[in-house]
Amino acid sequence: MANTLSPPPRPDHMFERVAILFAGGPAPAANAVISAAAASFLRAGVQVVGIKHGYSSLIEYSPEQPLIEGKDYVHLTHKFLARSRNKQGILIGTARSNPGKHIKSPEDFDNPEKCQPLKNVYEGLRSINCDALISIGGDDTLKTANKIKVYQERHSANCDKTVPVVHLPKTIDNDYHGIDFTFGFFTAVEFLGSEIRNLIFDAEVTRSYFIAETMGRSAGWLSYGAAIAGEASLVISVEDIDGDYRIEEEHIDASGTKTKRAIMDVDRVVNRIVKTMLAREAEGKEFGVVVLAEGLAEYLPMSYVQGVERDDHGHISISTIKLYEIFTNLVEKAYREQTGKDRKIKGLQLGYESRCAKPHAFDVMLGSQLGVGAFRALAEEKLNGVMVSVSGQLDLHYEPFDNLINPETLVTVVRYIEANSDFHRLARFLETHVND
Repeated sequence: MANTLSPPPRPDHMFERVAILFAGGPAPAANAVISAAAASFLRAGVQVVGIKHGYSSLIEYSPEQPLIEGKDYVHLTHKFLARSRNKQGILIGTARSNPGKHIKSPEDFDNPEKCQPLKNVYEGLRSINCDALISIGGDDTLKTANKIKVYQERHSANCDKTVPVVHLPKTIDNDYHGIDFTFGFFTAVEFLGSEIRNLIFDAEVTRSYFIAETMGRSAGWLSYGAAIAGEASLVISVEDIDGDYRIEEEHIDASGTKTKRAIMDVDRVVNRIVKTMLAREAEGKEFGVVVLAEGLAEYLPMSYVQGVERDDHGHISISTIKLYEIFTNLVEKAYREQTGKDRKIKGLQLGYESRCAKPHAFDVMLGSQLGVGAFRALAEEKLNGVMVSVSGQLDLHYEPFDNLINPETLVTVVRYIEANSDFHRLARFLETHVND
């Protein structure tokens, strides 16, 4: 008779070998996710392979270029996984290769050339006898997981069997719909908060300011979390480019068409930072740290981003723009013009240091539950095309891809910080108050 200390029952399933793949940027507790998922399947008598470096090898698969064990994939055994849940890094590596980058609409699934990378992925998985795929990654990887599922549905005649796909949400940016917090977020916040606190001590003794650009391309969760934990003087993210801070700019696109795009009013944003500095001086504080989310670069006027390269997912190369340098120079100039004085301001970028930091205990628990959730979704619930989610006290539930991805555009919707939500207002309560 089962009791509270009994192991979970072994479900009836048809799986012999499953694949685990990690794509996109690293995140703390990645190995907790991989390890928990793999161990759950191994204990149910299922072999597990880890696909190395995202979709890089699968995209290039062909019968003439087969996947090679050790180079393109590894067997995840109990020995391989030993004491790995708290390890830093990613056991199977990662990459940003995108097999679905040519699929922009449902009609593109009828185009053999555009579908070829997806076909290669499917056939590559089947070539090593994988009959399920666990995808771990951000919103771009979620889009790819959905495209692999849809490809099989649209080309079932060419697929010897369906490979169900389950996705596990990963991003230190925490901008995912369908889950409260993503694994790695709290570790990144703790790490960056610590860095900001160190900068504050440096700023105080030198009577200077730091403008710290943090990761967070699409939404401000990480920048706000780090600023709150790190006791920053001010934080500004993409959600704040609204009202008086948001204007429109006309420009000519690549096809020669005149279009409009929303941009930030750079002068107004710079002036808001200077107001914070002056308010702090009135309190006797000649120092501080201002946090800017890197995603603000997407709202720069075209003169700043013209000709900047874009990646496979269409994102501009933020590291090329160096937002922190732009604002350091502009704030120094504006402060001098308004006060007649110079104030030392230094800019730097924070974020990459946090992506493989030693994982926070909560992220290890959250990641482990997501990994177990992949097993339960596939083996217990017999699901396909779902994202595993965790809420409350690590309660599992499963979000269908259809609830997360626009069926016409095939893209996900970013979860922004809601303006004037309690989380958003928390930062305003804690930072230096300015009458804006």
